[in-house]
Amino acid sequence: MAIVGLGLDLAQISRFEAAYARRGERMLERLFTPGERAYCERKKERISSYCGRFAVKEAVMKVLGTGWTRGVRWIDIEVVRAPGSAPQCVLHGASAAIAQKKGIRVIHITITHDAGIAAAVAVAES
Repeated sequence: MAIVGLGLDLAQISRFEAAYARRGERMLERLFTPGERAYCERKKERISSYCGRFAVKEAVMKVLGTGWTRGVRWIDIEVVRAPGSAPQCVLHGASAAIAQKKGIRVIHITITHDAGIAAAVAVAES
């Protein structure tokens, strides 16, 4: 197994919150899967949780080398977390196909948020 990609993203929580104030639920539906939304809605600091997952999606797009192109949709990059375990990245649709073509077997992720910033790192392994 070898590292075949690395992505990092920082997101200002206040900027994310302002975008949500303007766009509302439609924004959340476009960016997050139902599972991600259910997870974030249970959190006291739900906007921070959403923003962290947004940062993961950006970091994974950097790993894939796509940005928002080539059919990659926000909801095709999903952050899942079982109780008591670290978050994991699950790819769907075009994102999964691109990862397979690049020989990516797994994408490890980490998320943090503090001092008004959400950060995420994604490491792709073959």
